[in-house]
Amino acid sequence: MPKMKTHSSAKKRFTITGSGKVKRFQANTSHLMRKRSNSRKNRLGGSVLVCEAEEARVKRMLCL
Repeated sequence: MPKMKTHSSAKKRFTITGSGKVKRFQANTSHLMRKRSNSRKNRLGGSVLVCEAEEARVKRMLCL
């Protein structure tokens, strides 16, 4: 049986933490930032964990 291929866009967007959870960056940060408050821009700059409902799907794309 051939090897499983990793989903190319998923490997660019997600990373796995040491405990096995999936980390992602937040959306809505690419353009039209002038109308957003500084606190919102700071909050969107960080990374967050993928919710439990989507975690299995992302791990399957990453062949984990």
